[in-house]
Amino acid sequence: MACIIHIETSTTVCSVALSVDGNVVFERISFEGTSHAALLGVYIEEAISFSREKHFKPEAVALSGGPGSYTGLRIGTSIAKGLCMGWDIPLIAVPTLQLMASQAIRKYGKKDCLYCAMLDARRMEVYSAIYDANLLPVRTTNADIVTPDLFQAYLNQGIVCFFGNGAAKCRTIITSGRAVFLDNIHPEAADMATMAEQAFQAKKFENTAYFEPFYLKEFMATVPKNKLSNIQPKSSN
Repeated sequence: MACIIHIETSTTVCSVALSVDGNVVFERISFEGTSHAALLGVYIEEAISFSREKHFKPEAVALSGGPGSYTGLRIGTSIAKGLCMGWDIPLIAVPTLQLMASQAIRKYGKKDCLYCAMLDARRMEVYSAIYDANLLPVRTTNADIVTPDLFQAYLNQGIVCFFGNGAAKCRTIITSGRAVFLDNIHPEAADMATMAEQAFQAKKFENTAYFEPFYLKEFMATVPKNKLSNIQPKSSN
């Protein structure tokens, strides 16, 4: 009977859960924005206190492994690694888009369609992946520029459900009658329990020291345009 701590910080949602034998016994979640640095440590402490009260000993830490927010993933990864190294327990990584798809399949429940998970990557770009109703990958994770014909080949075959915080920008672009947009689908730590338990039983662990989240695109620091206008050229003298 495995006890696993789950951490999800890939979007503006911050969540922590504790599962025992694949069943969620503790959960904390915030939808209040990018407050991961302030909340994650508190949620972890609460999960640890709960596990001690119930005499559960964490045997692994499961982490949402990306893609997603660079800062959020870094925060979650740092905490997860610290727990794993401190307790000498393994690290499990769950793909973020697959995590979202599992929630969409559970809530929507349709078997005769495909599920396209989307995370916002700014401008008209999204991180996306497509799964069938059994959570098997149909299209691997990509960084896509949203166009009217981006998913047309899949829509020609049948219904495709689009969801995630990247799907909103597609509503006016993907107008096929076979496109269904699902609301309120977010990656959450509690939804990691089944996949993390399966990985634990199969001993599918990450190298804790060298693990890096799946950023897909490297973070690029930029200077805001309003600050660029205030930068004066250096004198040649």
